[in-house]
Amino acid sequence: MEKIIEVKGLKKHYNKGKIRALDGIDIDVYRKDVMVVIGPSGSGKSTFLRSLNLLEIPSEGQIIFEGTDITAQKVDLNLHRQKMGMVFQHFNLFPHKTILENLTIAPIKVKKIDPGLAEEKAKALLDRVGLLDRVGAYPAQLSGGQKQRVAIVRALCMEPEVMLFDEPTSALDPEMVGEVLDVMRSLARGGMTMVTVTHEMGFAREVGSRVIFMDGGRIVEQGTPDEIFNHPKSDRLKDFLSKVL
Repeated sequence: MEKIIEVKGLKKHYNKGKIRALDGIDIDVYRKDVMVVIGPSGSGKSTFLRSLNLLEIPSEGQIIFEGTDITAQKVDLNLHRQKMGMVFQHFNLFPHKTILENLTIAPIKVKKIDPGLAEEKAKALLDRVGLLDRVGAYPAQLSGGQKQRVAIVRALCMEPEVMLFDEPTSALDPEMVGEVLDVMRSLARGGMTMVTVTHEMGFAREVGSRVIFMDGGRIVEQGTPDEIFNHPKSDRLKDFLSKVL
């Protein structure tokens, strides 16, 4: 299996080392992996995810993406970030631009893609997530679930190698969660490499190829969904699952 991301000795400390958000993470992400990161609030899940494209700058350690150590100095970080799609809890769409403009602005300005081609691709992706009819709408005219689907499409318009999802359904009303998870399931089936931080245990169990359980800034346990949910080894994971399942 081809490694796409290698994480080595990743640490993130705050307040002169008193707070250890990440306390030594070693893990590899393989192409077509669907890695799902679970754990209690404050366990370091989002810090870990945001470190993968250096939205959080590690205190120590290396992140090697497609063979390049992106934590090294003089690396063209923007070039590597283009290959990592990121979807946040909140949609971060430009409110004054139409959905189509939101989707095409980065491919046209950053990747210098022909505007006609960028629009064609954006419309094809919108169609795939069932939102082609909203192409001329503004974000305020969309539901939360629709906005999040647009946010996923916006990331896909850059043709990333890997998609990072930071609790993409946590800000949504419960009835809108399913429509976003459906899009993520479809991406996973299509072979997209994904790292997802989520509280949706059903998604982790059904779609994940690997589940990572974090606590206290460390990886406590990792394995297949069957191993993690049906045969947990550590008392900490057993305790966590007893509260969330």
